Amino acid sequence: MLFKKKKNQKTKKKVNEKKGKTKKMVQVKIQKINSDIQHLSYAKEGDAGLDLRSAEEKTIKAGDKEIIKTGIKMAIPQGFVGLIWDRSGMAAKHSIKSMGGVIDSGYRGEVGVILHNLGKTDFKVEKNMRVAQMLFQPVHSATLEHVEELDETDRGEGGFGHTGTK
Repeated sequence: MLFKKKKNQKTKKKVNEKKGKTKKMVQVKIQKINSDIQHLSYAKEGDAGLDLRSAEEKTIKAGDKEIIKTGIKMAIPQGFVGLIWDRSGMAAKHSIKSMGGVIDSGYRGEVGVILHNLGKTDFKVEKNMRVAQMLFQPVHSATLEHVEELDETDRGEGGFGHTGTK
């Protein structure tokens, strides 16, 4: 596999010579601030989510939420965002939901993961446990225009289930 760097951009193209496919890659710098934490990695080649691990042991009581430290800081390039998502197995088996998962490109503090225990039993987070996953995505900023009225649409103000379930 080859890496081709685009001029004046912090993205790379990963070329798979066997399949002839090109995939854009974004370079994210990661600083470990806790030496006990395993290096971040994708579980399998081609996975969308980068596994985030816990830097601490903590018990989340049923119905409660906790901020779990990851022991890492990162530099996400401008024009990209890190989005924190649930791990499907933790959600399905233990009712653990991640919350508030937007890591902006200008943030340089420790990445924390808000976990909410929606289950009926306490959940023990262990050190180096994979607790969430992060997706890196491009961001399009908007130009805002404040107006007195908005244009009409077929949908109008219908929301929150206005089309029914059948």
